[in-house]
Amino acid sequence: MMSGPWRFQVVVVLFAGVCLLAGASCSRREPPAEAGKGSEVRVESFGSLPSGQPVKLFTLTNPNGVEARITDYGGIVVSLKVPDRDGRFDDVVLGFDDLEGYVAAGSYYGAIIGRYGNRIAGGEFTLDGETYSLATNNGENHLHGGLRGFDKVVWEAEPFRGGEGQGLVLRYVSDDGEEGYPGTLRVKTTYLLGDDNSLRIDYEATTDKTTILNLTNHSYFNLKDGGVTPILGHELMIKASRFTPVGEGLIPTGELRAVEGTPMDFRQPRTIGARIDHDDEQIRLGGGYDHNFVLERGGDELEVLMTVYEATTGRVMEVLTTEPGVQFYTGNFLDGSLTGKNQVALRHRTGFCLETQHFPDSPHHGHFPSTVLEPGDTYRSATVYRFSVRK
Repeated sequence: MMSGPWRFQVVVVLFAGVCLLAGASCSRREPPAEAGKGSEVRVESFGSLPSGQPVKLFTLTNPNGVEARITDYGGIVVSLKVPDRDGRFDDVVLGFDDLEGYVAAGSYYGAIIGRYGNRIAGGEFTLDGETYSLATNNGENHLHGGLRGFDKVVWEAEPFRGGEGQGLVLRYVSDDGEEGYPGTLRVKTTYLLGDDNSLRIDYEATTDKTTILNLTNHSYFNLKDGGVTPILGHELMIKASRFTPVGEGLIPTGELRAVEGTPMDFRQPRTIGARIDHDDEQIRLGGGYDHNFVLERGGDELEVLMTVYEATTGRVMEVLTTEPGVQFYTGNFLDGSLTGKNQVALRHRTGFCLETQHFPDSPHHGHFPSTVLEPGDTYRSATVYRFSVRK
């Protein structure tokens, strides 16, 4: 494993200076009357997979009325509600009303992504002189762990309540050779809804054989209305002076290119839609933004590296991470063919992703931060999505 700023650590933390409420509906409502009392984790059925395997839905609540709903299928964050400047709540993540929607979509909404988030060119990589073949499920390339990645398995789930809040521990053992990857991988993902209005996701993993690993979360956000309208008016800042340009198939060329003078320059806040249709080669290749940005971190600790502001609601989302990169994706492949929560069609560019990560196709680029995990080492990772409002 690596040390220093490229060290594996991903924790996802969402917390707000004002109360959050997560639920299945996008409709606005005030926090529940019971807010402030706190409760145990609520567990209910979320249906069954076609195989008959049952799936559960876990509702975490804190004393402030914050509520997060997570399923053991794929570790999916099913819903999250946050307040606007008037204190009204909306669900700000895209997704589906039921398990059948997630199974039919197969499009990673809100899920844990593994073993390898993003793309690997040609569906193969070499470790210690041995070449491993993976599924080519994205044209000629491998994407997000393959045909049955971590987003499509049922994790062993155990809810808990501790001194810092309510939580959910998810465990999964990925067998040696699963989806073509070497090593038996033991993964632990912990969601914690803190009494300070934070939702934290800790990833840990160990292996018994040298392997590669790149975990992330694939939530689609829309801070205005949860996906009813496009995200083009959202204002974005990314603390990155370089990005990894791509070629055909959205595979990185290996270059670390300056963002200055390109539509990729978000060092100062700009609306997502300002240059999304610019006549730029990278924009054309991605059909919009679908690129990895090289984050400028000051050290090993969590720090704010991205902010998103939605002016009509006043909502602000800050993203803190210990990861070296982030994939900024603007829902370019959403085409309205899927129906999300409340019968809302998931249309072109109605959600954006900020997937903190190691770089795409790192196994083929030795100068990229390494994604190799060795026996005896522990993969750890951390990211924060922090919500507030501007008056």
